[in-house]
Amino acid sequence: MKQKILSKIGSYFFRGLLFVAPIAFTILVIQAVFNWLDDLLPVEIPGLGILILFTAIIGIGYLGTTYFMKPVFEVFETFIKRIPFLSLIYNSIKDLIGAFVGDKKKFNQPVMVQFDENAKIFKPGFITQNDLSKLSLDGFSSIYMPHSYNFSGNIIIVKNELVHPWNINSTDAMKFIVSGGVSGMEEM
Repeated sequence: MKQKILSKIGSYFFRGLLFVAPIAFTILVIQAVFNWLDDLLPVEIPGLGILILFTAIIGIGYLGTTYFMKPVFEVFETFIKRIPFLSLIYNSIKDLIGAFVGDKKKFNQPVMVQFDENAKIFKPGFITQNDLSKLSLDGFSSIYMPHSYNFSGNIIIVKNELVHPWNINSTDAMKFIVSGGVSGMEEM
């Protein structure tokens, strides 16, 4: 009897933990990001720093699309590209952000890559380049394969005939991959 009560209490505890932990960690992450962004500008009023930052980013985004300022941004980028180490950092960050947002999104073509001759093993990923002939790799594509439960992944070069389209929304595909196949199924 005592064992059964302890078992039920343990079961309730883990069910509660399963409910509370994701909420708590989500709140902690949002709070940490908010505080970090708000502290970028030395303003005493909480929240004003992040408001100024977002307003400035929106303003710069607007200016970047105007006829008058577009050449200024292009000259700035040309200048940055001439400085070796700075160019590497700037272009890497710009390409990473551009892969998720903007006109040139890269993770919008989910695929399954066949890993065996019998078509029994597949790994999901996203096409980043369809044609690698400029790298002397005719008939090959580059595929980005995110890791589960992590902010990293691998890029693989694979023959085009081993790449199969995965007819699924790219957001759902990313959820499925990053969660280790645990979530994203409801939306599919």
